[in-house]
Amino acid sequence: MAVHCFAGDMEVEEGLDDWAKEVKAFEETKAGVKGLVDSGVTKVPRIFVHPRAELLKPEVLSEESSGESRVPLIDLRGVEGVERKDIVEQIRQACEHWGFFQMVNHGMDVSVINATLEATRRLHEQPSEDKVGLFSDDSSKKVRLYTVNGSVHKSRPGPWRDALACAYLDDTLDSEEIPQICRKEMEDYVQSIIKLRETLSELLSEALGLSSDYLSRIECMKSEFLTWLYYPACPEPELAFGAPQHSDPTFLTILLQDTIGGLQFLHQDHWVDVPPIPGALIAHIGDLMQIISNDKFKSADHRVLARSDQIRVSAACFLYPSAKNLLKPYSPIMELMSDNNQPLYKEVSPLEYAIYHQSRAMDGTSTLSHYKL
Repeated sequence: MAVHCFAGDMEVEEGLDDWAKEVKAFEETKAGVKGLVDSGVTKVPRIFVHPRAELLKPEVLSEESSGESRVPLIDLRGVEGVERKDIVEQIRQACEHWGFFQMVNHGMDVSVINATLEATRRLHEQPSEDKVGLFSDDSSKKVRLYTVNGSVHKSRPGPWRDALACAYLDDTLDSEEIPQICRKEMEDYVQSIIKLRETLSELLSEALGLSSDYLSRIECMKSEFLTWLYYPACPEPELAFGAPQHSDPTFLTILLQDTIGGLQFLHQDHWVDVPPIPGALIAHIGDLMQIISNDKFKSADHRVLARSDQIRVSAACFLYPSAKNLLKPYSPIMELMSDNNQPLYKEVSPLEYAIYHQSRAMDGTSTLSHYKL
């Protein structure tokens, strides 16, 4: 360890040590944020308190304040018919200008949607002693509960939420590894997601001006990392975030949210609320899709607000390549390149990108800039 010559440095180091001890003590409870709430906490522990500047800006742009702020809503009904061309154009516009869109008539049965949200709540609201064996800080585990993912320190406080992560590499996960309390719902949901993924893969390929099977052939969305999220009520919501500003290190993320709200996307330097629509799903572009599209499609920064009196649940599906391609370098698609559209990014494997992204996760900075040419 380096020896510091100034008392100020020693004080900073001691402060960081104290912070690390608090994070470690929290992690060792294996009860998550839900455990804090159940214990009757009335103050947000400092490891979850975000800098005031981050909490206050940029401003939120409401839908009423500008007709242009209305988030894209795309109806997928008729996608196999004459409406397909129009749907592809709507997706292109949304991915280029917003980085995300809500979708209805997407083919996922409402019973699967409702069962997923109910199972997410049921899983997280078990007694702590029934969940303790699932909590782990080992990100290589295929199934685990966690709160902190990556490093947490003063400039990067934790999110006010708990998460169950299940990794379906190449669409596969041993069902015995999934908690019994949500196993059937998880398996039904992932099968519905796989069907929807195939449709979206074709539509996104066409929106890029490529053959409909292009993204499927490069196997960039062949594995599903499901994360079922639980956001407990927060005693001081003005100090915390359910999830602070971040983008996803994915090719595509498919998100199901309940009716509580709190999800916001950054659009033209303003936060825009995403109003919950029963039965709707949200698709948003990840960093890796922005890289291979050479900035044609934009990765979307987003966050979740903390709430004082309501519990929020959601289910996110992060789409990554097949297992054999996790170490394969991806770079801007050559078919999109021209004299006027030169590559903007160096090649990077999805695993390398995800590791680098996690090392600076949730701090509001872009990992993309690190891979710019």
